[in-house]
Amino acid sequence: MKKILFVASECVPFIKTGGLADVVGALPKMMDKNLYDVRVILPNYTCINKEHRDKFRYITHFYMDMGYKADHVHVGIMEYELDGIKYYFIDNEYYFGGGYPYSTFRFDIEKFCFFSKAALAILPVIDFKPDIIHCHDWQAGLIPVFVKTKFNCMSFFRDIKTIMTIHNLKFQGVWDIDTIKFYTALDDYLFTNDKLEYYSDANMLKGGLVYADYITTVSETYADEIKMQYYGEGLDGLLRAKSQFVSGILNGIDYTIYDPKTDKNITKNYSSDNFVEAKAANKLALQKELGLAEEKDIFMITIISRLTDQKGLDLVDWVIKRLCTENVQFVVLGTGESNYENLFKHFAWLYPKRVSANIGFSDKLAHKLYASSDAVLMPSKFEPCGLTQLIALRYGSVPIVRETGGLKDTVEAYNEYEKTGTGFSFQNYNADEMLNTVNYAKSVYYNDRKAWNDIVKRGMNMDFSWKSSSEKYSRLYEKLTENI
Repeated sequence: MKKILFVASECVPFIKTGGLADVVGALPKMMDKNLYDVRVILPNYTCINKEHRDKFRYITHFYMDMGYKADHVHVGIMEYELDGIKYYFIDNEYYFGGGYPYSTFRFDIEKFCFFSKAALAILPVIDFKPDIIHCHDWQAGLIPVFVKTKFNCMSFFRDIKTIMTIHNLKFQGVWDIDTIKFYTALDDYLFTNDKLEYYSDANMLKGGLVYADYITTVSETYADEIKMQYYGEGLDGLLRAKSQFVSGILNGIDYTIYDPKTDKNITKNYSSDNFVEAKAANKLALQKELGLAEEKDIFMITIISRLTDQKGLDLVDWVIKRLCTENVQFVVLGTGESNYENLFKHFAWLYPKRVSANIGFSDKLAHKLYASSDAVLMPSKFEPCGLTQLIALRYGSVPIVRETGGLKDTVEAYNEYEKTGTGFSFQNYNADEMLNTVNYAKSVYYNDRKAWNDIVKRGMNMDFSWKSSSEKYSRLYEKLTENI
C-alpha cells in the first residue's frame, strides 16, 4: 500500500477561504483505500469550528528550532479521523491562534515557514513515512526544498517524492531573502535565480516548483496558460523549463454535498428529469426572501464570487446599466474589493425589485442561488479551475463564462445548429463581447425555451465529480513511485 501525505493550509470541513479547501477535503476521500493510505496535515487553527476541534486527540508535543529565530519552538500534534481519513493538526497557538487562518502577509510568511518545517518534523514522531508528499500552494512550498536539502541527510526522508499543486499562481509567498533565511536557516546557495531567488526577493512557491518531483495545476488549459508570460506571474520561464513535469488535472466537486435531489438548503429538490417546475419554485422562494419581484419566468443571472479584478468584475462595471434591464434579475453574493461591493449595493438601491447585492458569504444562500438562477456569470480574467461553474452545471444554472483556464475546459459553448453545448462563452477580455454573450443567452431563454432546457439538462448530466480526477492522480502517484 502506497502512503500519500497531503499538506495544506486549509481543508473542508475544518477551515475554508477558497477552492483549495474543497480539493484537500474531497480528493483524499476519493482515493482507493485498498491501494493508498492517505493522510492530511493541517495547522491547528483556533478558529476551526468547535464541532470538530473538540474531538481532536492530543498525541504529543516537542520543540524544534525555527531557523535562526529560536531553538525551542513548540510543535504540538493533534489527531482526528473523519470519513476514513486521518488528519494531523500542528499545534502552536502563537502561529495559529486568532479568529482567521491568515493575518498580515509578513506574519503569514513566518507562520508557513514554521508550518512547512513542522509538517516534516512530526513524521518520524507519528511513524508515518509517506512515499509522496502532496503539497498545496505557496503555504507548503518550502516542503520540497526542505526534503531535498536540510532533511535529506536523514535516512527517514530519503526517497520521498514530492508533488507541488498550484491552485492559483498569483499567490506565491514572496518576501525578502534575509527574512526567509532567518526563519528557515536555508543555505545561501539556495537563494540564487535558479532556485528561490525572485527579482531580488525570496519566493516560497518558486522553491517548491524547483525542487518538486512533479507539478500539477487544477485544469489542463491553466497548465498551458501559465507557461505564457501573460498568465505566468513571473514564473513562466521556470514552468516552460519543467514542462515535461507539469500537467493539469481538473478539480472536481463533492456530489454528496452538491446534489439538487437531496440538498436541504433549497426549497424544492429536483433532478435533470423534473427541473423545470422545481427551479421555478426555488426562484419564487428566493425572490420573496430577497425582496425581488416575484416572477418565475424572468431571466435571473447570479454572480457567486470573490469581488475582485481577477473575476472580471471591471467588465461587469463597464456594462452594468445595460446588464440590469427590465427583463433581467441580477443577484450578487460575495465579498471583496470595496469598489465592487459599493457598485452592486448602489444598483440594488437603484433597482430594488430586480437587483440584489448580498455582501458577505453564506453557503446556504449560495445553494439557493444555484437552485434558483437561470444563469451564472463568470467573466474571469484568469481562472485556474473554478468550482462555481461546476456547481452551477450540477444545479441546472447555465454558466456564461470567458474561455480561460478551467472555464474553457468545463463549459462547452452552445451551438444552435448542432444543438450541443452546456453554456455560453466568449473569448476576448472585453465588456461588450461579454454583454453580447449574455444577451445571446437571454434571447435563447426567452425565445427558444426548449433549446434552453436542453442546455440545462445536458449540463446537469455532465460528470464533474472527483472520480475521474482521482483516477488521474492515482496514475500520477503510481508513475512517481514505480522505482521506489
